[in-house]
Amino acid sequence: MQVSKVIIMGAAGRDFHNFNTYFRDNPLYNVVAFTASQIPDIEGRIYPAVLAGSNYPEGIPIYSENELPELINKYQIDQVVFAYSDVSHADVMHKASLVSACGADFRLLGPKHTMVKSSLPVVAVTAVRTGSGKSQTTRYVADLLTKKGKKVAVIRHPMPYGNLEEQIAMRFASYEDLDKFKCTIEEREEFEPHIDHNIVVYAGIDYELILRQAEAEADVIIWDGGNNDIPFYVTDLHLVVVDPHRAGHETSFHPGETNLRMADVAIINKIDSANPKDVETVKQAILDNNPRATIIMANSPISVDDPGAIKGKEVLVVEDGPTLTHGGMAYGAGVIVANNLGAKELIDPRPYAVGSIKETFAKYMHMSNLLPAMGYGASQITELEKTINDSPAELVIIGTPIDLRRIMNIEKPAVRVSYDLEEIGEKHLDKLLEGIL
Repeated sequence: MQVSKVIIMGAAGRDFHNFNTYFRDNPLYNVVAFTASQIPDIEGRIYPAVLAGSNYPEGIPIYSENELPELINKYQIDQVVFAYSDVSHADVMHKASLVSACGADFRLLGPKHTMVKSSLPVVAVTAVRTGSGKSQTTRYVADLLTKKGKKVAVIRHPMPYGNLEEQIAMRFASYEDLDKFKCTIEEREEFEPHIDHNIVVYAGIDYELILRQAEAEADVIIWDGGNNDIPFYVTDLHLVVVDPHRAGHETSFHPGETNLRMADVAIINKIDSANPKDVETVKQAILDNNPRATIIMANSPISVDDPGAIKGKEVLVVEDGPTLTHGGMAYGAGVIVANNLGAKELIDPRPYAVGSIKETFAKYMHMSNLLPAMGYGASQITELEKTINDSPAELVIIGTPIDLRRIMNIEKPAVRVSYDLEEIGEKHLDKLLEGIL
């Protein structure tokens, strides 16, 4: 029996899940390494033996994706498996061309080999791009189910940025749990809003183990799919959120287009702030690529805790980090609020950026008069805090899903922006949820 030598390209999420569900105990493959991209400081770690299984007693090393050609040559790799998301189709094929030129096969794993079956109804919330509005959609669905008397457990796409052995299966029901697991800003942005609504959230690395734990305390599972990845679980109702602010992206990014084609329901979000022509463009894309999907039109109403504080002020807007970086957005809810409520000026934070925040601006050059809330570790949170405090802003507009003042000392006056999902017209989702219960 010939064993194929494999490298899995990832970002500490889909790559680990693909390994656990397909490669871990598969005698036909030897996973030599993971490579990492998108997320800072992932490379240089080891996927631990306790997760890797008996075939990998030393664990599996994680390298930078920049080392991929050298690794293929050094270890005579047979297959390279691409396993991360929110990447343009062109970029995926550039990586495929690189791998092929190095002599290896390039591979994508689909749902059949990677989805885990639950004993409970599963609602999946996915998107075509990062920042489309998954989080408020997940909260909206959880609220509808709770009002039906159902106990909901949200299982969030992985974000294991710390000690992997301590993050195999994590349960978050309080802010103390967030502190216990030393959660990053990105993790807190996804977990805190659910905790605020008394919804338990699970996340980690071994998603079959996580599912079984969640099943023990819930009536319904909601898969909250980060970074527009496809669901890890077999779904009974699959929702995809489509963003008219980025019309055309729904069929030009991987695996966003997969979600669009798979989904039972397509939610066109942010209609209240989008160009009507762009709304029609994404609606036609849904009809062309998944005509069986139910289309729901939705607003994303934005509110601010002190709207009168903004008018006439020089403001620094802080927005959700991943939405701006690999999500490719040039602005978010904070910028919309600043413009609508008469801010005098949006401060350009780039002259005041330090450390990795400065490097982020150099890498993602589409950003200017707003600050991405990067916070993948303690040092980066400190750099974000210094960037905010060193700016000459009279007011900070916090447009992130969490209140940054909970985890850093912002020395300037600040206001908080929040946003929700609002179905337009008939409430289709409530009836669709009834159908799977």
